[in-house]
Amino acid sequence: MTQGGGRPDSRVRRLLRHGFSDPASADRLLDSEALAPLRDDTLFLDALGATADPDLALVGLLRLVEALGGDTQRLLDALRASKPLRDRLLGVLGASAALGDHLATHPGDWQALVTYEAADLHPGVADFEQALQDVDSPDALRVAYRGALLSIAARDVCGTSDVAETAAELADLATATLRSALALAEADAPEDAARCRLAVIAMGKCGGHELNYVSDVDVIFVGEAAAGTDEDEAVRAATRLAAHMMRICSDTTAEGTIWPVDANLRPEGRNGPLVRTLSSHLAYYQRWAKTWEFQALLKARAVAGDPALGEEYVAAVAPMVWQAAERENFVTDVQQMRRRVIASIPAAQVERELKLGPGGLRDVEFAVQLLQLVHGRSDASLRSPTTLEALDALAVGGYVGRQDAAALDAAYRFLRTMEHRIQLFRMRRTHLMPEAEEDQRRLGRSLGYRSEPIAELHKAWRRHAAAVRRLHEKLFYRPLLDAVAQLDVGEVRLSPKAAGQRLEALGYADPAAALRHLEALASGVSRKAAIQRTLLPVLLGWFADSADPDAGLLAFRKVSDALGKTPWYLRLLRDEGAAAENLARVLSGGRLAPDLLLRAPEAVALLGDEGGLRPRDPAALVQETLAAVGRAADAEQAVAAARGVRRRELFRTAAGDLIGAYGTDGAEPQDPAVAIDRVGDALTDLNAATLAGALRAAVRDQWGDELPTRFAVIGMGRFGGHEMGYGSDADVLFVHEPREGVSEHEAGKAAFAVATEMRRLLQLPTADPPLVMDADLRPEGKSGTLARSLASYEAYYRRWSVVWESQALLRAEPVAGDADLGARFMELVDPLRYPEGGLDEDAVREIRRLKARMESERLPRGADRTTHAKLGRGGLTDVEWTVQLFQMRHGHELPELRTPRTRVALAAALGAGLVGEEDAHTLDEAWILASRVRNAAMLVRGRPGDTFPSEPRELAAVGRYLGYEPGHVGEMVDDYRRVTRQARAVVDRLFYDAE
Repeated sequence: MTQGGGRPDSRVRRLLRHGFSDPASADRLLDSEALAPLRDDTLFLDALGATADPDLALVGLLRLVEALGGDTQRLLDALRASKPLRDRLLGVLGASAALGDHLATHPGDWQALVTYEAADLHPGVADFEQALQDVDSPDALRVAYRGALLSIAARDVCGTSDVAETAAELADLATATLRSALALAEADAPEDAARCRLAVIAMGKCGGHELNYVSDVDVIFVGEAAAGTDEDEAVRAATRLAAHMMRICSDTTAEGTIWPVDANLRPEGRNGPLVRTLSSHLAYYQRWAKTWEFQALLKARAVAGDPALGEEYVAAVAPMVWQAAERENFVTDVQQMRRRVIASIPAAQVERELKLGPGGLRDVEFAVQLLQLVHGRSDASLRSPTTLEALDALAVGGYVGRQDAAALDAAYRFLRTMEHRIQLFRMRRTHLMPEAEEDQRRLGRSLGYRSEPIAELHKAWRRHAAAVRRLHEKLFYRPLLDAVAQLDVGEVRLSPKAAGQRLEALGYADPAAALRHLEALASGVSRKAAIQRTLLPVLLGWFADSADPDAGLLAFRKVSDALGKTPWYLRLLRDEGAAAENLARVLSGGRLAPDLLLRAPEAVALLGDEGGLRPRDPAALVQETLAAVGRAADAEQAVAAARGVRRRELFRTAAGDLIGAYGTDGAEPQDPAVAIDRVGDALTDLNAATLAGALRAAVRDQWGDELPTRFAVIGMGRFGGHEMGYGSDADVLFVHEPREGVSEHEAGKAAFAVATEMRRLLQLPTADPPLVMDADLRPEGKSGTLARSLASYEAYYRRWSVVWESQALLRAEPVAGDADLGARFMELVDPLRYPEGGLDEDAVREIRRLKARMESERLPRGADRTTHAKLGRGGLTDVEWTVQLFQMRHGHELPELRTPRTRVALAAALGAGLVGEEDAHTLDEAWILASRVRNAAMLVRGRPGDTFPSEPRELAAVGRYLGYEPGHVGEMVDDYRRVTRQARAVVDRLFYDAE
């Protein structure tokens, strides 16, 4: 479309940017006389663009304006002046064609959206009863119901109410509607109303206060005779009233329908009488009711009719609900019921089912209800009829792991929101993902996905459904439930044959050995064995989810042997939802973490503490280490204590890393970039604290409280850069400065003695992993003095320093000792690291020559250049030398480049325009991946490695750590080669200046 002179219509382009699918048609609608006052209103167009379907919203608004006829000015003025009204009205019109139809038929109802007061935000039953109070006919009720629904939908689509609040409001509106419908039925038959007392009991989602927009409202009717009336006649009268009330709600007329009222949950279902007396209900439940009927009664709530009778019914059936778990075959009945539901879904619809399919809403609801019925007998806090409230109570009570509950809560909220928005569009009862692309686009936009609404919608749906499937299978089928329901722990003991078969099915390489471990853990009649029998069926599944189930089970046996008599150990695994799974992940994720744990098994307590796997504050680590050193009798005992703290912190870091990399049933795997930075910081901090302890021990043992010379340890390489891996040495420089009155010779002798003693103490053979201090980056390397004075460093760097030493100093950072001396050392080396004017061409050539020599000489013989994480193509040194060249060239004039951290410096180079965004991303991705491969090798094998392991199980374990599912190790190596090949191409251009 063009304007005068052929200029392209900018409004069409703007409409396209606002999310219109048909901007040309929208432009024509905006040019209509009815919408002329809003045509160029930017706020109006922005509000349209914020809706789920801007095209639908615009058409709906035009229909509303046309339906108002000459009475449009107030609406148009309100749309311009009131943002709440604008957002509400357009939000509803963009999400619901059905409510758009309602407004076109009843245009005056738009005014229900004008009110925007605190009391209007979350109305209850009384508010909805007031909205329906003038109803005098079934059609009037239908119109008033849609009007009230309009305000609920507006709060929903605008985000004023979350999905739980929306469902509660819909249930409250249903309660008010049932009361109004019953009042209409009673007004039509006053004689029947006088003969009986009738109570309406809400069941299902209405009873649970979590109703959908369009859903059957499940009810049960209870009737009693009024004074002086025969019981049979009263029941017949109550039945007529109940049937009339159902028709009022369910019938379809020119004003549409409300929703079907379903009474099939009553005793004997559709074959039983519609209304029973309370005594008849109780007699049936006591003698004939099936398990599913007690499960359904969990949500019973009196909502309409005679309130006293309704509450009497609920109070009478409640004890039966909470005794249901004691019935024979209770858990089996519920599980089989769930399987039958899945089997009844048409094959063509399984993948589109939000409610009944695997990973759907019913999975969450069934699992929660089953846990409620099993544990609610003795814990009244679990008896809420609302799914999310019950789930929260289960988590609070320790019956569900907190992470599991959070994941189920998030998934349930997401799936219910999808269901709501699908139903809202046409006001039709459905639980299926729509097939049409435009419907999926509208749905995605309604959930906040704007850039790629369909793709993002499906990705989120798959993620949440997968989480529900995992959690449901663990919670719903867990043999523990049988044990609790029957109060007979022996029911879950695995027989040797069953255990062997299950072990084989789970992929254990040596089922016979695994079975011996199980027999050792679970045999006998002790309390310890009984708890193990409830834990093992779940743990076996978690071990099987790893690359080496056998190692996980063996390590679990060793930890249990060490801690089995400790009262808190098994209690922690049984009662803390996350602890058992975390332990399983750690024990089956490789050798390093289990080895650390087995040296001090009490560290397993960290796995049950919500914050136990977060790295400690550096200052607190130093304080604890120095306190431990202070309590020791001599230097060797002091450093042994410091190394013990380090071992525990290494375990904390490795365990958190493994659990974060694998993800758990309650959390997605962590962002690799965040994880690698956190590990690097944690390892650097714990090693710095250990050095501080070793320094204090070495000084105290020979000199008391004060060394004759000030002394500082400077971290270098990955240590200084906060980029240490599990297998990294601590690269350091030692610097000192004689105290007043102390000769240079005496100070140097003391500094050398301290540095030598620190290195010795930290490498003493003990059960704790050694910390190797490497001082080879000092002036003159291995031939130079181990510890130099600050003045000696200044003299050397002024006269003899070469370019590689300046480059190495880029990652220098004080890590222990005298802070002031460390700071002055940094001031000394800054001009070397960041030379004024940058590097000259000779220096650049020298750096490139050194790098090329390293590539040809330092790669181990036989190593694959394409997979060596440190020295290989596109590996760590490629990325780091490229970034360091930027720092030395431009660090003097760009302070943001002055950092020892590779990724921070790369981001600064990107911000300064020294590297393009795509190149920076490529280098960053390769550095993160190579760092993670090195860490994975150490975690899995228990010894350092710079490439992928060759042993299949170890390679598979590295793959799991890196996020690859079983059977995809070839894809993992291919991805590594692709990423690093791309990085090397960037290095060739930016570092070697190749075309």
